Amino acid sequence: MNDRGASAAPAPRALDDGAREACMEITSAGGRATILRGDLSQVADCRRVVDEAAAELGGLDVLVNNSGVTKTRDPLALTEAEYDELFDVNVRAAYFCAQRSVPHLERRGGSIVNVSSIHGGAGFPGHAAYAATKGALNAFTRALAMDLAPKKIRVNAVAPGLIEVPRYFEMPGYSSEHTARRVPWGRMGEPADVARVVAFLVSPAADYVTGQLLYVDGGINARMGLEWAAAEPRR
Repeated sequence: MNDRGASAAPAPRALDDGAREACMEITSAGGRATILRGDLSQVADCRRVVDEAAAELGGLDVLVNNSGVTKTRDPLALTEAEYDELFDVNVRAAYFCAQRSVPHLERRGGSIVNVSSIHGGAGFPGHAAYAATKGALNAFTRALAMDLAPKKIRVNAVAPGLIEVPRYFEMPGYSSEHTARRVPWGRMGEPADVARVVAFLVSPAADYVTGQLLYVDGGINARMGLEWAAAEPRR
């Protein structure tokens, strides 16, 4: 990041409209952007993508580890291949992208943000393996922050809650209004809600913030996990 805005290099598995739109927004605002294709379940691709991003953008100030897959499965039915994919994409990719980014980031200080989930802090049916990956990512964030503090590289994580993305609408019977009732704040989250928090964490305003997990969930994590006979109406 610089005074003129941000330079970014998304690394999707497949080229999609979201990556294109993000790059167009950045370039139209005066920044630089490029798309680097990669399968981040593969360590070689993690290393290549980080190095190519640094080469294309003239260095790195920020790494956002946002690769992830979600699988809703009965824990007794989860296959070995599914387990491996979850950990390869959700944990190993973050580890080796972070490892490769350090020589680039330490040249002028930098920031790493890992995208976790509310599932890393509480249980939900069908997400045992997924939750395990996010719990591992949270622990990785805290430990790596200690290792990299002497290099002036900050490491934090964000834990999104119910963020309404296109795949939600593919779920049978999904309703924004009905699902929003689970959120104390009374609405579904949007990707921009998470993006703004990530932007804060990588900015100079967060210079004294490292090793932290910040929930972006409309209060879900803060709520006491008890069922009441009748919910008090929202004021």
